[in-house]
Amino acid sequence: MLNNLKDYHLILASQSPRRHQMLKELGLEFEIRTKDVDEVYPEALSPEEIPVYLAELKASAFESDFTNNELVITADTIVCIDDWILGKPKDREDAFKMLSALSGRSHQVISGVCLKSKEKKVSFATTSNVHFKELSIQEIDYYIDNYKPFDKAGAYGIQEWIGFIGIDGIEGSYFNVVGLPIQRLYEELSKF
Repeated sequence: MLNNLKDYHLILASQSPRRHQMLKELGLEFEIRTKDVDEVYPEALSPEEIPVYLAELKASAFESDFTNNELVITADTIVCIDDWILGKPKDREDAFKMLSALSGRSHQVISGVCLKSKEKKVSFATTSNVHFKELSIQEIDYYIDNYKPFDKAGAYGIQEWIGFIGIDGIEGSYFNVVGLPIQRLYEELSKF
């Protein structure tokens, strides 16, 4: 599948083991290569625009290095509740604050993806709505202490313990909540 990409050398610009696994499961061969980018965005952006902006920012870091046959895939995921953007928690206290805010509520997980080659750029965003049951303080403490969710937007991973016991509904792509809207990515790659 995705024979249209056979002439491209794919680069996944992400440290996320979850994104690595999903792209591998898609049957693609790729190199993992990242660049340090200061992930700062203009305050005027809407929640849907933020992850696309950040994904494009990450992709633009590769512009000076591009060879003719390289295609870089970048992504960024945010969690949003009541217009509060939840990135990766700074520490345990921040993680506890985020999970407490999500408890018993619905929130949006928005992933932005950018596909960029020397000649072309395609960007998109995917939104999923996630519903958490009311979490006890003990459940939040247990999750933070045992799973250390400091590398995850919103301080949680749906594929981990808290997702098993805490998420009672989802509208949209499950894989988007994991961190990469793989079905939409497949569609966009097939047209690239």
